[in-house]
Amino acid sequence: MPRDEQAYHYGVIRRAIEVIDADGADLSLEELAARMDMSSAHFQRIFSAWVGVSPKRYQQYLRLGHAKSLLREDLPLLETAHAVGLSGSGRLHDLFVRWEAMSPGEYARRGEGLTVRWGWFDSPFGLALAMGTEKGLCGLAFAAEVGAETALSDMRARWPKAAFVEDAAALRPQVEAAFARKGDTALHLMGAPLQIKVWEALLQIPEGEATTYGEIAEAIDNPRAVRAVGTAVGKNPLSWLIPCHRVLRKGGEMGGYHWGVPVKRAMLAFEAARAEVAQESAA
Repeated sequence: MPRDEQAYHYGVIRRAIEVIDADGADLSLEELAARMDMSSAHFQRIFSAWVGVSPKRYQQYLRLGHAKSLLREDLPLLETAHAVGLSGSGRLHDLFVRWEAMSPGEYARRGEGLTVRWGWFDSPFGLALAMGTEKGLCGLAFAAEVGAETALSDMRARWPKAAFVEDAAALRPQVEAAFARKGDTALHLMGAPLQIKVWEALLQIPEGEATTYGEIAEAIDNPRAVRAVGTAVGKNPLSWLIPCHRVLRKGGEMGGYHWGVPVKRAMLAFEAARAEVAQESAA
């Protein structure tokens, strides 16, 4: 869909989440559309354009029960992470991700001598901020809940000594590939050693699944570092691409999300709905 429509459609989804949360019960298509001052037909069209399932089905994906069902206790997703190789190359659904991490010395210099290009893009989850170096994308943030100024300040503060150049055109091919889930996207990870390990583990979580902070701590051979893992997850600089939204609390609760819990919920529901559409197409 055209990029300008993506932002509008996510705005509708965001309002729908607020209505569903406020009501606390299942709403019919007619009731939900009326709460949003839209006709049922128009509301249905927007949902189909955004994700391809009915509003009623989407409500099911937004509920806490669905989040809990993502945590398959009999399937420790990250136990095999080392076996498949955390060597810098992983497959994230249909998008191939190649990544390179900064050395500890480079990270300690806080971006000194580094040029970071940045730009704003429409995305399925509202306005997105992308950043990249000559080695690949190094930042992806979402402004729908926190605001554009906060998102930009947050990301720039991570590399205070870098030179920042606004250049959306240079980043557009990789950003569009990332949201279309096509092609080969290079990532440049800039973080402390523990953070890099956590982000490696996040890349192993399959779409349509979820894990917990404790399981990630186990996967990086540091089971007592649950709190540190939580901090590293929150500092993930490449949201969506490195899927920190797939990390839930042990009981299945959403927990926090750096760019706003509504965005996290929308991402999880979006992925679940997309998986359902793909299964139906394959049947």
